[in-house]
Amino acid sequence: MADSDLLVATRKGLFIYGRTGGAWRVKHRAFIGDPVINVLHDPRDGARYAALKHGHFGPKLHRSDDGGVTWDEIATPAYPERPADREPDLCPMRGTEIEWKLDMVWELGIDYAHQGGLWAGTMPGGLFHSANRGGSWELNWPLWDRPGRKKWMGGGFDLPGIHSILTRPDAPAHITVGVSCGGAWSSDDGGASWEIRAKGMLATFMPPDQQDDPDAQDPHLIAWCAAQPDTLWTQHHCGIFKTTDGGKRWHEIKDAGPSTFGFAVAVHPADPDTAWFVPAVKDEHRVPADGRFVVTRTRDGGQSFDVLTSGLPRGEAYDIVYRHALALRGDGSTLAMGSTTGSLWVSSDQGDTWEHVSAHLPPVYAVKWG
Repeated sequence: MADSDLLVATRKGLFIYGRTGGAWRVKHRAFIGDPVINVLHDPRDGARYAALKHGHFGPKLHRSDDGGVTWDEIATPAYPERPADREPDLCPMRGTEIEWKLDMVWELGIDYAHQGGLWAGTMPGGLFHSANRGGSWELNWPLWDRPGRKKWMGGGFDLPGIHSILTRPDAPAHITVGVSCGGAWSSDDGGASWEIRAKGMLATFMPPDQQDDPDAQDPHLIAWCAAQPDTLWTQHHCGIFKTTDGGKRWHEIKDAGPSTFGFAVAVHPADPDTAWFVPAVKDEHRVPADGRFVVTRTRDGGQSFDVLTSGLPRGEAYDIVYRHALALRGDGSTLAMGSTTGSLWVSSDQGDTWEHVSAHLPPVYAVKWG
């Protein structure tokens, strides 16, 4: 497989890396100084999308049709006004109102059922669809109107949000989304109806009688094996979970190296038993376990884990890798990872060794291949 570009979204701009003469170098820069929350490459037409959060000016979306050289602003998802006869949404944890107002576009996904179709996962928990490459957006009402959404709440953020959108070209009507905090949801009819798929996850931050409530779960990221999409893995706030039946029942992986807490997960596209994680200490700490920055990998479905350190910091290190900042290329061998302290690593051998590409980027929010 030819080298792909590496799209790195950071707190202070978007950096597009390419491999030249054996070294990774920045090819293009965009939105310097602005927070770029996430990016998407659409292999169908080569378009690249960037989701920004401008503070006072709010969220914005941009599209590039020339590989990231130039960018055009496109439409941004907009929530309708809450009907006067509809009760306000209240956060179950904080008791505060969750407004029908876009706070952030957290994830972008491809709708393979429509040429130019896209999905956008947002805070405060709405899923939006575009049929025209981001020219306009519509709220997916079937998910928004689910009664279980009333239980959704913020985790690290004050608002609930959709951070994972899984779609595939061989079954374009199937969609799986992950919500913090609101579990996992799947649709088999293009979003016309939804079923919660979080049974077996365990939210130990909840009262004992609510810890197994599917609507209260906090999966930090959900990823699947492209060749066997019924096998999904999630890095959950309370551990690592795996399902082999499309999410109907999840099973906890209890022994995974330094810790089972973290944010990111990547799954091999052809081998459902191979997955990667970046362990840390949870809740108020959010630092690597024992101050040791490592990656863990299982090749036997979670029965055992390798602790990968070659090329990573040898001494104390306190980098954290956000949920979208670990990415596996389609070749199943090349990984990229960016940290909150502005480091970027690439591995071409499934994580056995890492190349330190940069130590001086702004904090990294997301890395994507494309």
